[in-house]
Amino acid sequence: MKKTLLQEDWKELLFKTPNAVVLDVRTEDECADGVIENAVCLDFFQKEKVLQEIEKMDKDKEYFVYCRSGNRSGMMCELLNSKGFKNTYNLKGGIMQWNGKLV
Repeated sequence: MKKTLLQEDWKELLFKTPNAVVLDVRTEDECADGVIENAVCLDFFQKEKVLQEIEKMDKDKEYFVYCRSGNRSGMMCELLNSKGFKNTYNLKGGIMQWNGKLV
């Protein structure tokens, strides 16, 4: 089930989740500006690649998804849920409102 969380709740849950995957669904250029530590970049606009990568992903893991503003990441969470992923967490406000470290 997709949950949209405020940054503090998202970070806290991420820290407590041993099997967490951080997924950045911005474009390659956007990711080049900096990502949240340990994030995997997967451009939401590259539909074919996204669908191929989803097939390889472990449905038992928990996915912490973000983008620039929270829109694409929300759609990605819904897509993952429709493919059988149970735990997806959308970062409300996206990277634009992130006040944590970027790498």
